Amino acid sequence: MTTSPGPRPARAPTAATHSVAVPGDVGDQVRRLRAEGGTYRSIAAAAGLAPATVHDLAAGRRAPTPATAGALMKVSGTTLSRARLDAGGTRLRLRALHVMGHGSARIARALGTREMTIRSLTRSDSATVSAALRDAVADLYDAWWDKRAPERDRAERAAATAARRRAIAGNWCAGAGLDDDHLDAPGYKPKSKWKPATGTGTAPDIQPPARSRNSKHPAAQHRTPGRQP
Repeated sequence: MTTSPGPRPARAPTAATHSVAVPGDVGDQVRRLRAEGGTYRSIAAAAGLAPATVHDLAAGRRAPTPATAGALMKVSGTTLSRARLDAGGTRLRLRALHVMGHGSARIARALGTREMTIRSLTRSDSATVSAALRDAVADLYDAWWDKRAPERDRAERAAATAARRRAIAGNWCAGAGLDDDHLDAPGYKPKSKWKPATGTGTAPDIQPPARSRNSKHPAAQHRTPGRQP
């Protein structure tokens, strides 16, 4: 005669395999990185996240996931200083400026860099870009994306015409067709192609450096997505 087995002893609960993301820790990490000279864009690029995501996490408008928290906690000031970033977003911004008539020479003057550097990035000759130059181009783009290049004399008219012709030949997308939330993600490709853009006015002249930590600088203002140039 067999006896039925008694009840099995209860197993002790196992520990969770995933750590819980703590919003305060993530926000503190972003603030530390910014204090060390990082920008939302450079921090996001080093972590593989969108700049808007990093900004919202720092401001407490978005709760971190284990993935986003883990990516940000791996970033250090040393990582930021060494980083060379994917040049895709920079290239798309430069091309969008060409649609508005801003050629490589005019862009280079505003940034205080060499024209050949801008040409190389625009042509896709350079796969990576420094964080400083990427941020400078982004700030200049924010100021000029929906503004036409000035045509005050024959030289400026010729330069603007040449830039627009280059954009038409390359089928480059204007700023209104770019998605700001994905613009700096490696591999991002806009769905839109070249379309004529008249803009909302004439772009101001900007002396180098175009990038400024002061948010009042015209090239540091955040543009509103979805405007039609």
